[in-house]
Amino acid sequence: MKQQRTPSDSGSESDWQKTAYTNLIRYKPSQVYFARFRVEGKLFRRSLKTNHITVARLRLADLEKCEQQKAQSANAVVSGKMTFGDALTVFKTRVANNPALKPRTKEYCAYRISALLKSWPGLGERDVSRITNAECRDWGVKNASRNSSSSHNYTVSILRRVFAIAIESGARYDNPALSAQRVKQRTLKHIELPEHGKFEQLVAEVRASGSGYAPPAAELVQFLAYGGLRIGEAKYVTWGDCDFARGEITVRGHPDTGTKNSEMRRVPMIPDMRQLLDRMRSERQNESLETPIMRVWECQKSIDRASKVLGIKRITHHDLRHLFATRCIESGVDIPTVSRWLGHKDGGALAMKTYGHLRNEHSQQMAQKVKF
Repeated sequence: MKQQRTPSDSGSESDWQKTAYTNLIRYKPSQVYFARFRVEGKLFRRSLKTNHITVARLRLADLEKCEQQKAQSANAVVSGKMTFGDALTVFKTRVANNPALKPRTKEYCAYRISALLKSWPGLGERDVSRITNAECRDWGVKNASRNSSSSHNYTVSILRRVFAIAIESGARYDNPALSAQRVKQRTLKHIELPEHGKFEQLVAEVRASGSGYAPPAAELVQFLAYGGLRIGEAKYVTWGDCDFARGEITVRGHPDTGTKNSEMRRVPMIPDMRQLLDRMRSERQNESLETPIMRVWECQKSIDRASKVLGIKRITHHDLRHLFATRCIESGVDIPTVSRWLGHKDGGALAMKTYGHLRNEHSQQMAQKVKF
């Protein structure tokens, strides 16, 4: 079989083709685009790993920015003036260019960075080599008292990773952020859900609000509760994802980033879900298989209004996911199975922590039926 040539084993300049865009060239044998540019006098020529010029241009811009920022940080180290902000810039670039991170993760990281700088005034301008263990420890104590355990721990992780970049660059030899202690994850909040019978009243109240969005909003409430889907997953389910013959719904998540754990899953149609989908499909027979089932993508205000009218505790879209899991466990479904339906990858550990008390209550009820 003929071996394909690569840039490393070809010395011919004729193999390279210029494009209409600055610093963007194409390697003819493979048709793959490459970046070719200089930063601080150093020549870079790297594969952009695509033969689509639109994608290549985007990756070129990211690569140029990344190398320029690295050079700036290196210059800062050489001149002995590397600031925390310099190291933070490198960290932010790495996060932005990490293809394994979902957009929501990148957004949350940016939010926590903003919170870090706000909680520690002047941190960005500080010489990274002069920040002490004591300062990091004192900041950690104050930050832990003002934030949830998960928010605090995430921010501590960012702080440590930024100092790790400073160490990597030679700006310092230790990581003072190790003195900022992580805190123990606090107990999960007690979940208060509608009692049996109240959920049907909630759905009826949402549907009876009089708004033109009322019927679709009621359908969304039922769909989330009957399937245990996340709100960000439900809006992408189409008629083509519903296998009425097998009684399953395929959950794919966002077209580009997938579900939260990046894995497709199948959720069974419980009787209530089957009845809901049968009715909706009969009313919308002309819609194609690519049409999303949900006609609204959120209905929190409708839920809030209905909860207030009925005098029950306010619930959220995500609480409807908890409601699904709760009803499944109360009906005798084992926790590992419920965990798979929810899309957890931990074998049921999180579900056990969240819903374990329900299993124990169910076990006690079943034990009363055992007689000799």
